[in-house]
Amino acid sequence: MLDFDILLQSIARQTVLCVGDLMLDEFVYGEVSRISPEAPAPVIAVQRSEINIGGAGNVARNVAALGARCLFVGLIGDDVAGRTLSDELAKEPLIEAHLVRDPARPTTRKVRFVSEHFSTHMLRADWETASAATGEVEQRLIDEIMPLVEHADIVLLSDYAKGVLTARLIAAAIEAARQRGKRIIVDPKSANFALYRGATLLTPNRKEFAAATRTAAETTDEIAVAAQDAIALAECEALLVTRSEHGMTLVPKGGEAIHVPALPVKVRDVSGAGDTVAATLAVVLAAGADWATAMRAASAAAAVAVGKNGTAVATPAELRRKVLPHASLAAEEKIVGHPDDLTQRLTEWRREGLRVGFTNGCFDILHPGHVKVLTAARRACDRLIVGLNSDASVRRLKGEGRPVQNERARAEVLAALEAVDLVVIFEQDTPLELITAIEPSVLVKGGDYTRETVVGHEIVAARGGEVLLVDTLPGHSTTSLVARAREGQL
Repeated sequence: MLDFDILLQSIARQTVLCVGDLMLDEFVYGEVSRISPEAPAPVIAVQRSEINIGGAGNVARNVAALGARCLFVGLIGDDVAGRTLSDELAKEPLIEAHLVRDPARPTTRKVRFVSEHFSTHMLRADWETASAATGEVEQRLIDEIMPLVEHADIVLLSDYAKGVLTARLIAAAIEAARQRGKRIIVDPKSANFALYRGATLLTPNRKEFAAATRTAAETTDEIAVAAQDAIALAECEALLVTRSEHGMTLVPKGGEAIHVPALPVKVRDVSGAGDTVAATLAVVLAAGADWATAMRAASAAAAVAVGKNGTAVATPAELRRKVLPHASLAAEEKIVGHPDDLTQRLTEWRREGLRVGFTNGCFDILHPGHVKVLTAARRACDRLIVGLNSDASVRRLKGEGRPVQNERARAEVLAALEAVDLVVIFEQDTPLELITAIEPSVLVKGGDYTRETVVGHEIVAARGGEVLLVDTLPGHSTTSLVARAREGQL
């Protein structure tokens, strides 16, 4: 097994050739509070919308987000959606897009209407032609692929059954890769796995695998048995079945099944999770990892992606936090050392529509009272930022002899808590400047405060935010703990 830090560094040196069905994903978010008087249908009051590069394009985005270079070949129509996709791909510095334009077909476009309050998909509208590319268009796609194989470390075929991956194109791409000793991963859509004959790895989901093998495929043992016949049919080295909340199971040719459970996560949106898995497998395998390591990385990346709204990606930092969630890593990733880092994190969270919470304190000796406040604060938001008084600030507030632990030690202890997403050390006596910069949706303090005495309550209220007071635990305070320790009572 490779050291994970070395693996992440190696990923940045890899190039993935991704070929597949490109589509424009649009998400329309709003609130639903009434039924239309014209028909028994809910009315969504639109609040915001966003567009994403979807389908195989989302695979390319995930490859790039993990730090690898992606050569991408796809098909678009001569329309607004196609031009939008071309422009969006051009903004991705690590994606080199080779798009074939077919005026005879529309660019695949999917619009999802989502209830913001319930994070529920209400309706999806599709514009597409699923017929296979033929003749000149098919040949132009193959001509784009052939010279790129030489420059790739691994080839990834993402099949959404929208016409790009024809039988002839698949065979040509696999043969070209095999001749050059390149591995091929296929995320299949067809139930006929023989169509992908010669690939290194197939990655169907459980439903696709069950349809292809005509089995229930409910348990690891059932998958292991059925997979060997499928492997023989496809002449591949291994087959990986993604099983949503039940994790993923890989069966190597003639070998024992390897199962990796899903990581616990609050699921917000499963759109594109399979893309994230395929992309992660590709970059990690290209970097030299074994099957088990690649699966663990893919499982972690999927957990990151489904925890976000829309078709999402996983970054190396997010992947690292999922794979190595111990205290030293938490300190490295969660403690903000520069204002730009805070701004970047806030921008990412707000882009994802996440509710940001804030609380603050000295946290000199962490005790159950602190834990209760932090846990309650995290329940009230999607991401919790903790403002931590610096050593100089604590001395001014608490007097000489405090803090007992220096600011780095206090920050590391806080960062190790699952409830805490970010720790920001501030030098001022109050966190007013920090609250102004963050503009949290919810501000949390212990119940020994009143709403009017909570620093920053005006800022939060002015933006329609919430001030939450959490009842304190009697008998728990850092000052009393320090006093008892100095008197030898602990």
